[in-house]
Amino acid sequence: MSHSAPAALPAPAGSTRTLHAAAGWDARHWLRESDGGLLLLALGVGAGAAGLGIVFRWLIRTFTVLFSGHADYAAVPGASNPWVPWLGPWFVLLTPVVAGLLYGPLVRRFAPEARGHGVPEVMYAVARNGGRIRPRVAAVKALASALCIGGGGSVGREGPIVQIGSAFGSTLGGVVRLSEARLRVLVACGAAGGIAATFNAPLAGVFFAMELILVDFAAQSFGMVVLAAVTSSAIARAVLGDEPFLTLPDFVLAHLWEYLLIAALGVLAGFVGVAFTRVLYAIEDACDWAWRGPEWLRPAAGGLLLGGLLLVLPQMYGVGYPVLGDAVDGRYAIGFLLVLLVGKVVATSLTIGIGGSGGVFAPSLFVGAMLGAAFGETAAQLSGGGVSQVGTYALIGMGAVFAGSARAPITAVVILFELTGEYSIILPMMLAIVIATGVSHRLSDETVYTLKLRRRGIDLGRPERIRAHDRVADLMLPVPEPVREGDRLADVAGRLAEERSGALPVVDAAGVFHGVVTARAAAEELAAGGHDADPVAMVEEWPVRLRADDSVADGLAALERSGAPAVPVHGPADGPDADDVVGWLTFQAALAGSVRT
Repeated sequence: MSHSAPAALPAPAGSTRTLHAAAGWDARHWLRESDGGLLLLALGVGAGAAGLGIVFRWLIRTFTVLFSGHADYAAVPGASNPWVPWLGPWFVLLTPVVAGLLYGPLVRRFAPEARGHGVPEVMYAVARNGGRIRPRVAAVKALASALCIGGGGSVGREGPIVQIGSAFGSTLGGVVRLSEARLRVLVACGAAGGIAATFNAPLAGVFFAMELILVDFAAQSFGMVVLAAVTSSAIARAVLGDEPFLTLPDFVLAHLWEYLLIAALGVLAGFVGVAFTRVLYAIEDACDWAWRGPEWLRPAAGGLLLGGLLLVLPQMYGVGYPVLGDAVDGRYAIGFLLVLLVGKVVATSLTIGIGGSGGVFAPSLFVGAMLGAAFGETAAQLSGGGVSQVGTYALIGMGAVFAGSARAPITAVVILFELTGEYSIILPMMLAIVIATGVSHRLSDETVYTLKLRRRGIDLGRPERIRAHDRVADLMLPVPEPVREGDRLADVAGRLAEERSGALPVVDAAGVFHGVVTARAAAEELAAGGHDADPVAMVEEWPVRLRADDSVADGLAALERSGAPAVPVHGPADGPDADDVVGWLTFQAALAGSVRT
């Protein structure tokens, strides 16, 4: 049962005019509640994501040079390291070990969620954690992933930059104390900005964030994500240049009957995308089963296995864009393309399995390019050369395998269109991507991203929207006894555990309503390393505005947007208590009203 309380929690001043002057319309309040404030925050997140993306790329290049002696060792596979020339190519046995000794303790001590490929953690933060990501994740993820990739880890940079940019967006929103609904938008802005800056692909950043992170194409959120991506891309282009992350020649489909071949490639790509996902987690399970030592040492110990693979197949060192480009140019034989395909799947899975930090987006493009190039060369040999060039099939394979593993067909089409700028290849590309996505749906219920969460027992299925027409005033509960901003988290956690709604109002030293604290936010802050003595203000949220004369349908929408189990109810807009908190609406109360007849 809720604690009793006075009829209302007062606003910061006795009148609306004084309220506006004293606190209600200060800069932070404007940023929290206005469309203009959210726009300004989205621009700030885009700019911040660009800066972080630039630093992250510099870190990868720096650590790659330090560990291998080359800007990209995959471009010169088998070469010696000029720092230790007497080791010849054998130095790759040691680089993953040394890198693991550095990033293993870093991740374990400061941000365990920075391990792995990053995107599932952001998806979880948006869907289940109100968009909250710890600020330290950005720094730890950047360092750990740069060390991992620079030391030979066969992973991509898209997962890390998504998590880095999202953590920045979450941190900025936390400083302003945004509601959970707006905080989620800023997290998506950070993801889009990170992708746009790192790959010089603003459209791909937008649709990656909307399709995989936010899963919401609402007009306002879409507009904010676009602004963040454009801002980030513009800044990154000014610093890094206007070249895409992968330069490809012009491609065309030579014959109409090749659409049949493209369809067949789409089927194969769907199978390969699902196989990549299953092998990834099978090897991770094998590493979990085999390792019995401390987790901080796991990347270094497993680095010996990765180093052995790199010695045999040095093309697997790092992201591998030079190798991908050579495959698209048709420089490899069919047999070696298949070796590279299998090698990349194993190398990426092993890097993640031993506790490495990096993405799976670039590896899926790599695997798709090898599959498409091998398919194209086979078709050319069987037809006597009467098909399109190998690069056309490699390019289509890239998008199709990514779609088969991540089931993000819009992102797959957009990013490859940005790479080529060729509309002529869009139709066959869409055909293969749609078929690959359909095959993937038939073979598996999960994607390479959601399977990681499902294995933890987390299902990101969205609840069904409920409509209702009663007034909030008819169903709201008394306001619970509030807590103060300076109260200790440990003390408030006990109150929250007793409160059925799982949320309590927060007041300042003068007893004026200031926000809301939820049991989930307090528990997660403590579990993430927060101190018992930390003040409630660290996890305080500013909820969406709901009034007593709004409908219950509006109340349900407010609860859904905020992500909180309860929201405060303010007085009617034209009443004397318009700025006071006069009630408390919970999901249970709102749902009870929604089923009335």
